[in-house]
Amino acid sequence: MNKYLDMFLRFLEVEKHASKHTIMNYTKDIEVFFLFMKQQALEGVAAVSYASVRVFLTEMLERGYSRRTVARKVSSLRSFYRYLVKEGVVFDNPFALTHLPKQEHRLPKFLYQEELGKLFDVEDLTQPLGQRNQAILEVLYGTGVRVSECVGITLMDLDLDLGVVLVKGKGRKERYIPLGSFACDAIERYLADGRQKLVKSDKKQNYLFLNYRGGQLSSRSVRTILNKQIQKASLTIKISPHTLRHTFATHLLDAGADLRSVQELLGHAELSTTQIYTHVTKERLREAYINHHPRA
Repeated sequence: MNKYLDMFLRFLEVEKHASKHTIMNYTKDIEVFFLFMKQQALEGVAAVSYASVRVFLTEMLERGYSRRTVARKVSSLRSFYRYLVKEGVVFDNPFALTHLPKQEHRLPKFLYQEELGKLFDVEDLTQPLGQRNQAILEVLYGTGVRVSECVGITLMDLDLDLGVVLVKGKGRKERYIPLGSFACDAIERYLADGRQKLVKSDKKQNYLFLNYRGGQLSSRSVRTILNKQIQKASLTIKISPHTLRHTFATHLLDAGADLRSVQELLGHAELSTTQIYTHVTKERLREAYINHHPRA
């Protein structure tokens, strides 16, 4: 079975240009199912039936997995078996008729302008790391990029004269995004001073954001930086880099940007993915009405 998993992962990497994070999630989901198959004495991928899948789903829910997690596992396994059918390893996809568990509809979390203002004032801009952290914050909020896209920005991707950055998104799709004056100023300050002090002579890095050792900054490090900024700002909220992406989209739509433009900026393949932010803005309008209209 591991042979088929290796074949599928290779297919994802070479033909689908899937990211390392995506491949890791597929691997975890399929390995969980392989363990289930072993427990159920199912010998080989062709031995799995629709009834087996129903038992698997029931077991996942009974073990306390959220509906979102179970839905992701089903999606991963459906893709895996679709590949096996294509390769002639099995004749049927037992996950093809499986209905995904109905998910709870949760609106994306975002920050208000007052909360953002406090975050932008916490860094010591005389220090290299302070300049870097400020630039990261400005880029995340100013462009709405994913954290993986942010840490993947190279010096060659920047055009500060035009105020744009080339971003490599999911599936190696590229898009240009405006940076905005605040982000450009923060990057220019960091490039002129902080980054030069972080660069090590034995490590010639082309990535924009560097760690204190002079190497490429990781996505996990960016999350740690944001958590520290929250603490410095004495805010009680919990945020992630994705919260700033949600905030970027919400603020654009609040200010009257059209949905198609926001979709392109975010790099969403489907407009339906972007439409969740219209629900956020409607909720904000409802709050404003209830709080301020005399007859609400």
